[in-house]
Amino acid sequence: MTDSIDSTAFGAEDAKLVILARGARGRISAAEGAAVRDDTGRTYASASVSLPSLRLSALQAVVAQAAAAGARGLEAAVLVVDKGSADAEGVSAVRDLGGAGVPVHLVSAGGTVTGATRT
Repeated sequence: MTDSIDSTAFGAEDAKLVILARGARGRISAAEGAAVRDDTGRTYASASVSLPSLRLSALQAVVAQAAAAGARGLEAAVLVVDKGSADAEGVSAVRDLGGAGVPVHLVSAGGTVTGATRT
């Protein structure tokens, strides 16, 4: 795995989110991986969940994890996905916990930044 993260778009803490999201995705060969940093600097990572009775995008899963751990706000999110964009429900979950203006960076499986949005 080689990281080709644009250093002008990311600081060291955002690059860490990319590594965490790629790791979460890779561990279970999921379609998506995501990571967030909360307002105290703690990080969380998760992958998409696809069970017969439960479907969560990676962003939804990681926000649920952060909320369950007591996070009260979010500073940034990263979504690793091969194709497509961030799902509307996942971005809404980031906004629900983080408020308006939280950056959600889209990154390819290889680590290349492919886009970004804000909540």
